[in-house]
Amino acid sequence: MKELLRRSLTGVVYVSLLLAAIFLNSDAFDFLFMVFGLGCIYEFKRLLKIRRYYVFVAFLGLWWLYIYFIKSILPVYALLALTLITNILLLGYLFSGKHKVFTALQKFLIALFYIGSGCIFLTMIPYRLEGFEKILIMGVFVIIWVNDSFAYLVGKSIGKNKLFPSISPKKTIEGSLGGLIFAVLAGYLISRFDASISTVEWLILAMVLVISGNLGDLLESKFKRSAGVKDSGAILPGHGGILDRLDSLVFAAPFAYATLTIFSYVS
Repeated sequence: MKELLRRSLTGVVYVSLLLAAIFLNSDAFDFLFMVFGLGCIYEFKRLLKIRRYYVFVAFLGLWWLYIYFIKSILPVYALLALTLITNILLLGYLFSGKHKVFTALQKFLIALFYIGSGCIFLTMIPYRLEGFEKILIMGVFVIIWVNDSFAYLVGKSIGKNKLFPSISPKKTIEGSLGGLIFAVLAGYLISRFDASISTVEWLILAMVLVISGNLGDLLESKFKRSAGVKDSGAILPGHGGILDRLDSLVFAAPFAYATLTIFSYVS
């Protein structure tokens, strides 16, 4: 009961902070996710035992360039391609079933493009068109939260078949399907309040977010298992670290951004 109360209070503070940043102004949102990005990189740096602090400098450099200065399409697409390639290669690591020893350069690039660029594209999603699309980015968060919540509830209620027991023993196939169904339903409901993309596009986006988000959650679990730790940090009571809270979103963000970019060309 005490642990549930701690988790609930932390969740309320986290959601309140996020909502305040989104609906206050875009600068508050940008700053919040720059801080979250630094926190995620710090925790990931400890997981992979990355030496020195060059990755922080590289992340802040990319952040300022892409959030405030670079507006042309080609550099954005170049970063998106590097990020998606990194994530796809990491999926190979996830499903390999083998322990891999990364070089210092590989650790740096993984931290920069998997974590750093993931946070950058998460911040760039509401800026895909002119202005700051509050409902769009809020919808992205809601879909991930609904998926996580109902995957847990459905899995706990009727889950029997393990999804990936060697990496995450508690996740079930039934829970994952339940999370997907309710997340798609959430996408449909959000489309009733937001016309920036069509209902069909919201449903597709929801599926992309859920599938890539689940993979991101499993990937972080493998990094933690390899490091021999339960949580990436302890800054959020009852939830672990910042990366534990954002692992799904960080991995899913570039896939969501790519999906939204495709929508803008075909609509």
